[in-house]
Amino acid sequence: QVQLVESGGGLVQAGGSLRLSCAASGRTFSNYGMAWFRQAPGKEREFLATINWRGTMTYYADSVKGRFTISRDNAKNTVLLQMNSLKPEDTAVYYCAAGTYVSRSRYPDDYDYWGQGTQVTVSS
Repeated sequence: QVQLVESGGGLVQAGGSLRLSCAASGRTFSNYGMAWFRQAPGKEREFLATINWRGTMTYYADSVKGRFTISRDNAKNTVLLQMNSLKPEDTAVYYCAAGTYVSRSRYPDDYDYWGQGTQVTVSS
C-alpha cells in the first residue's frame, strides 16, 4: 500500500503560480511512476503530467505543456507540480497518483494509488 497526500492548492489569480506537493508513505516510493491528474465539476478526470520512477522521463498533456513542471525527490518521497501562468480553466481538484513502474501513461487505470485531491481555483 502507498498513501498519497496532496497539498499546496488554493485560490490564485489568473497568470499566477502554485506549487502542489504530494507526499507518499508506505512502500518504496522509487518503485512507482507518479502522475498528476485533475477533475473539474461535471468533467472526466484529466491527465496532466507523469514522471517515471527514476525521475529521468516526463510526459505532459498538451494543455499544460510549457506551463506545468513535474518533478520528484525520491529521498523525500515527494512529487511536485509547479504550475505557472494559471488560467481560470485550470480550476479543478488536483490528484496525484502512483503506478508500479509506470512510465508515460496518461490512463488513470494504470495507476494503483490515488490521493484525496487538493482544490485549485484560478480567478479571472
